[in-house]
Amino acid sequence: MHIWVDFSTERGTVVNYRAVLLLDTPVGTETIRVYDGAHGYNEMHRYTRRLGKQTGTLFHSGSLGEGMRAAIQDMEARYLKMVEGWER
Repeated sequence: MHIWVDFSTERGTVVNYRAVLLLDTPVGTETIRVYDGAHGYNEMHRYTRRLGKQTGTLFHSGSLGEGMRAAIQDMEARYLKMVEGWER
């Protein structure tokens, strides 16, 4: 299990980010969950083994920096549930 985070700042403020929960499987590394600020707001995408990437949903109403930190905390706290959801 890995959490990968990439972000951009301008004058110390997060202006974009991507936080990804990854799972190593026998067939390779699978994406389980993606949080990002690509559209200027905090969005989360679930992935499933059968259907892949799902439609994004708003997950945090704060700034992108706050959303990035919330995403990391969410993945750290709930990664087992997220993997279970991916397997369904």
